[in-house]
Amino acid sequence: MEAELMTLAASGATTLVGLMVSESWTQARTRLAAFFTRGGSEPTGTEQELDAARRELTTAQAEGNDVVAADIEAEWRTRLRRALEADPAAAADLRALLDELTPLAATPAAPVTNTITGGTQHGPVLQGRDFSDLTFHTQPPPSPETPPVHP
Repeated sequence: MEAELMTLAASGATTLVGLMVSESWTQARTRLAAFFTRGGSEPTGTEQELDAARRELTTAQAEGNDVVAADIEAEWRTRLRRALEADPAAAADLRALLDELTPLAATPAAPVTNTITGGTQHGPVLQGRDFSDLTFHTQPPPSPETPPVHP
């Protein structure tokens, strides 16, 4: 059982750190704090600890400091392991939480810069990030020699 808890704690820490640098952090932070404080204290202190770790992690990543990032993950892995050892029934709660949050960790926070230059755009213009499976049905632009036809 110990190896299973260690694996679960490692998976949880990896997901937690991934969420810290995702656009879903605010949503995930509340759920994670509730896990760490279930049946006990208020989650506010844990939320503050999570936020402090997030600030440290984003600074480390911006500076390319992989050692600090690894330390943060190790710290939360240890906290998860201790929580699971103290209450083995929490493993089911953590598994359910990871099933819910893991997809959110897959989307890292990244700045989006959109620029449109030039004249008239003859068709849809999208601004954003990560578009897929789009289909547009547009009319070709009118030729300069013929006046536009209005239905």
